[in-house]
Amino acid sequence: MLRGNARFVAGEPRHPRQDIDRRNEVAEAQTPRAALFGCSDSRLAAEIIFDKGLGDLFVVRNAGQVISDSVVGSLEYAVAVLKVSLIVVLGHDECGAVRAAISSQGPDATPLPPHIQRLIEPIIPAVRRVVGAGAVDPAAVDAERVGREHLRDTVAELLEKSELIGEAIAAGQLAIVGANYRLAQGTVLADVIVGPATGSAD
Repeated sequence: MLRGNARFVAGEPRHPRQDIDRRNEVAEAQTPRAALFGCSDSRLAAEIIFDKGLGDLFVVRNAGQVISDSVVGSLEYAVAVLKVSLIVVLGHDECGAVRAAISSQGPDATPLPPHIQRLIEPIIPAVRRVVGAGAVDPAAVDAERVGREHLRDTVAELLEKSELIGEAIAAGQLAIVGANYRLAQGTVLADVIVGPATGSAD
């Protein structure tokens, strides 16, 4: 995946496994090498930024890459049934969900619609750790730092909520990499690694 991202950053993607033959090859079954749980942001298209093709990645996304039962179940399916050896949890800069969580803590914050409020609530602990005690000035908060804290929380929560995933890591069958994507540069930078992470084929 790192090699694919390097090609994307350099503007030299190969667009592998995206032809008719590959489409036919994976029509009956899928055998992805990795699962990716990332933000729904339209600028974070996993197969593009990692230069992958059909059947290469099992992708789960929601706004702010927030853990939920459906996310955990999907990732457990990837591990237990599809036998992926890597889960990438991918955050990014300029995240709207992170910014909404920060803004929600301001003294004059406008109430959010209920579903959006519930979505961003898991990000608020990261905001409070970055800001500390006291009032929050949303304009002064380092959103990138909040995003990094939230990414680490997401990895920790996934491990806490999934015994299956924890057991796969303990058995040396799975690794989790928490990484941040830089929108302008196109680069993916690992922030936290749990388990025996290894490279995947092009």
